[in-house]
Amino acid sequence: MKTTLQIDDKVRVQLKREAARQGRTKSELADTALRNLLQTQKEPGAAGPLPVFHSGGALIDIADRDALYQAMEGR
Repeated sequence: MKTTLQIDDKVRVQLKREAARQGRTKSELADTALRNLLQTQKEPGAAGPLPVFHSGGALIDIADRDALYQAMEGR
């Protein structure tokens, strides 16, 4: 489908250069870029689960102010 878009002149020049470098048309490159942008927005969970770390437990009771200060100051 043919569509008219307003593109900043600097972006248009970069698009033209990159299309020439890749041996593709500006339309192909713009289509690919837009598909990638929209695909990324549709899949927010695609990054996977967060890592889990096992610290081995607390070394001090943080409610014990003196022990906490000693651990922070390296005494």
